[in-house]
Amino acid sequence: MVIEQEQAQDVAVRDFAVPVVDLGPWVDVDAYDDAARARVARELDAACQAVGFVQVLGHGVPDAAVAGLASAMDDFFGLPLPDKRALEVPANRGYSAPKSESLSLSLGVEPANRMNDFFEAFNVGAEARSYAGLDLDEADYGLNVWPDVAGFRERVEAYFAEAGRVARTLLRVFAAALDLPTGYFEDLTDHSIDVLRMNNYALPPGEITLDGELTGMGEHTDFGLVTVLWADQVAGLQVLGREGGWHDVSPVDGALLVNLGDLTAHLTNDRWMSTLHRVKPPVVDGRILRRRSAAYFHDGNVDAVVATLPSHLDASAWGGTPGEAYAPVTVRDHIAAKLAGSRQGRVNVSAVREAARVLASRD
Repeated sequence: MVIEQEQAQDVAVRDFAVPVVDLGPWVDVDAYDDAARARVARELDAACQAVGFVQVLGHGVPDAAVAGLASAMDDFFGLPLPDKRALEVPANRGYSAPKSESLSLSLGVEPANRMNDFFEAFNVGAEARSYAGLDLDEADYGLNVWPDVAGFRERVEAYFAEAGRVARTLLRVFAAALDLPTGYFEDLTDHSIDVLRMNNYALPPGEITLDGELTGMGEHTDFGLVTVLWADQVAGLQVLGREGGWHDVSPVDGALLVNLGDLTAHLTNDRWMSTLHRVKPPVVDGRILRRRSAAYFHDGNVDAVVATLPSHLDASAWGGTPGEAYAPVTVRDHIAAKLAGSRQGRVNVSAVREAARVLASRD
């Protein structure tokens, strides 16, 4: 029996792949029919069940927008550290210095290497004033700060708009895949907390001792509904497969990586899982290769209550325990608990299922 289980796991590891889905029928709607859109919804449903990560082509983001984002990141992260640290702010905005965060704590798990993650990041996002007439609290959204870098804001905002369009398109496909009303996710996201986090994985020579335990970004799940990720085709990103092994992921040419967040897992009672992922630094000849990524988090309205869908209350249908549905939670409370872990070092005690998967992967 043990041998059979090991053989099955070997097959699962060997066959692991992040599916590729063409969003074209949902982006260029006039060029395709309903049957094509239904096919895409089925493909996305299968990918969300099997992996929770998917590569999307046909997303319609212009090459110029991606190139503009990459050059803006290069310009900012190339600044002297004191200039970058001048843009550190308490909210989920501005600059985060290397080793100032520990993403695994957002799941209530201590880092495996007992040290914080070495990536640096810069965050921008939707502000309360982005949604005119709703009288939202800026404390829930944050105010953007911008570096004094020529054209930085314009290049980042151009990509932010494109990534947001892709995220909203994906939620329309999600609704179709889950047999929900067309506008279901629109009601959860018409004043969504959206953040673009630009990440840089590089350290000056000699700053730390390189060893097998170095972590670029610790094991974590994303917080909200869906994440749209642009990334260099450089090794480092790894996702946890359902068989319990870690797998390297690199986008195919022109693809954006998409992964589900916690709140989508809550809606579907883990039928669509919020996949654990991490970044292990690519080390060649004792040096860390530079790697960049930019994650657009589409998290939902701050006051939205997310609960397991009635159609997914029977967890046993997905291999779980009957009656084990997620408790309703507001987007505000869920994100606050996760951020308190990663940014403030307070263990998130509510991420029970996610923490169990992290610990199992370390056995």
